[in-house]
Amino acid sequence: MKKKILVFIPVYNEEENIYYIVESIFNKFKKKTDIFFIDDNSQDNTKKNIKYLQAKYKNIFLKIRDSKLGIGSAHKNAFIWAKKRGYNYLITMDCDGTHDPIYLNRMLEVMRKNNSHIVISNRFLNKNSLRDWPLWRKILTGFRHYLIKFLLQIKYDSSGALRIYNLSKIKLEDLLLAKHNGYSFFWESIFLLDKKKYKISEIPIYLPGRLLGKSKMKFSDILDALLYLFKIYFKNRT
Repeated sequence: MKKKILVFIPVYNEEENIYYIVESIFNKFKKKTDIFFIDDNSQDNTKKNIKYLQAKYKNIFLKIRDSKLGIGSAHKNAFIWAKKRGYNYLITMDCDGTHDPIYLNRMLEVMRKNNSHIVISNRFLNKNSLRDWPLWRKILTGFRHYLIKFLLQIKYDSSGALRIYNLSKIKLEDLLLAKHNGYSFFWESIFLLDKKKYKISEIPIYLPGRLLGKSKMKFSDILDALLYLFKIYFKNRT
């Protein structure tokens, strides 16, 4: 029996990237896979473009939510959706073109070789992984990375979204442990899964800047993430 693979992509106003990401997955990832989009009620043509591709490909699925409920919330929805449908592996990635599907075969190989529960991408194993980013963003991303490592004592690049989960070996209740529904979901989930003794592996990646469209992260998201990080830090000290 073939292992079932699902690629999950959360979207909000990504009309310019939909065609590129779908064709890139099918062309570069040499596995039979389904693609699942969760759209948080985009105000552009994102939904229209996905529905157009659904008519072309039978293995594309779309869930539309009524409002912008957060990227962490979308991932938790995807865990439930994938588990209910019996997928063995869940791949998560962004829609902005920064996550190249060429890495997915390598990540699956590492998962099988290391018998890992989760494989994540690391932007800091190679010195030039962020070479195309503006200086301010490099500084901000590096500061967040090392602050999380210092405060939570985890060794991983825990805030990236390019991941593979072995759903056959991870309990749904553990995948849903992270409480944050925004960007902090990423590092919080790795922190909690690591505490649960799930085996986590990493691969180095090159991460280019966003190809098309605009970033959805706001200054308020950065401030919220910082406050939430300290909240988790003090909670785990008591």
